[in-house]
Amino acid sequence: MADTARRVFLSTLIVVSVVVAVLALWKLRVVIALLFLAFIVAASMRPSIEALRRQGLPRGAGIAVHYLVLAGLIGLLLWLVVPIAVDQVQAAVGGDVLRNEADSETGWKQDALVALDRWLRDLPNTSGLVSHALEATRLGFEILVGVFFVFASAAYWIFERNRAIALVVSLLPKGKRRVVRDTWDLIDLKLGAYVRGQLILIVAVATVLSLAFWAIGLPYWVLIGIFAGIVEIVPVIGPLAAGTLAVGVGLTESWQLALMAGLIVLTVRLAEDYLVIPNVLGDAVGLSPLLVLVSVTATAILFGGFAVLLAIPLAAVVATLVSVVVLEKDPAEEEVPAVLFTAQDAES
Repeated sequence: MADTARRVFLSTLIVVSVVVAVLALWKLRVVIALLFLAFIVAASMRPSIEALRRQGLPRGAGIAVHYLVLAGLIGLLLWLVVPIAVDQVQAAVGGDVLRNEADSETGWKQDALVALDRWLRDLPNTSGLVSHALEATRLGFEILVGVFFVFASAAYWIFERNRAIALVVSLLPKGKRRVVRDTWDLIDLKLGAYVRGQLILIVAVATVLSLAFWAIGLPYWVLIGIFAGIVEIVPVIGPLAAGTLAVGVGLTESWQLALMAGLIVLTVRLAEDYLVIPNVLGDAVGLSPLLVLVSVTATAILFGGFAVLLAIPLAAVVATLVSVVVLEKDPAEEEVPAVLFTAQDAES
C-alpha cells in the first residue's frame, strides 16, 4: 500500500511539474520569442563581427559599428521616405479634404488615406525621436523595451555563445558532443544566412519596385514599393498581395497603368525567383515553399502577427533537428549556406 501511494505521489508530482513548466513557458512566450529573435540577430551579425575582429577590431567595437550603421540607415529611411509618403497621401486626398474631414463625408478611400496621413505624421523622424519616445504610450514603451532587450541580448550572445555551447556540450556524453556542437553551428549559420538574405531581398525589391512605379507614374509609388518589399517575408501570399495592390491602384487611373504595374511586379518576381534567390539566398534554411507557407500561416494563427517573423527561422531549427536526430545525418557534412559570408568567416 505504501509503495503504491509513493508511486502515485511521484506520478502526480511529475504531471503537475510538467503542467506548471508548460504554463510557465506559455506565460513567458513573449520573452522566449524576443530571446530567440536576439539569437537570430546575433547569428546574422557574427560573421562580419568575426571578420572585423580578425582585422584587429574588438568584438565590442564591431557590435557598436553594426548598431550605429543600423541606426543611421533607419534615420536615412525616415528622412527620405516619410516626407514623400506624406506628400503622396496629401496629394491623393487633397488639402481641402484633410482640412474638412470632420465636416464632410469623403468615402472609404479618402477616409483610409486620411488615417494613413495621420499615421505617417506620427512616425518619428531623426530630429524628434527622443521627444516621440517620451510621449509614447504604454504600448510604444513596451516596444522600445523589447527592441532594447533584443539588441542587448544579441550583443551579449556574441560574447557568451561559445561558453554557453561549451557548457551544454560538457553535460552530454562524449559520443554526442561533436554532433551537438556541429548541429548548433549549422543552425547558427542557417539563421544568419536567412536573415542576411531576406534583408537583401527586402531592400532590393522595395527599391526596384518603387523606382519602377515612379517611372510609370503610379500613385503612391513609395508606399506600394515599401509594402512589396516588406511582404517578401511571406512567400507566395506576399508577392500576390503586392501585385494585387499595385494593379488595384493602377486601375484608379487607367487599365494601361494597371497592366504596366502588374507586368513590373511579375518581371521583378521572375527575376527574383530565377536569378536573385538562387544566387543570394540559395537554400539557406532548407525548407520547401509549401512548408514555409504552412509554417507562417500556422504561426500567425497560433501566436499572432508578430510571431510571423520567427516562423521560418523556427521551422528551420526544427527541420535541422529532425534531419540530425531522426534521419541521422551528420551536421558536419551538411551544405553550409553562404550569404555574403562563408562558414569560415563565422569561425571564432
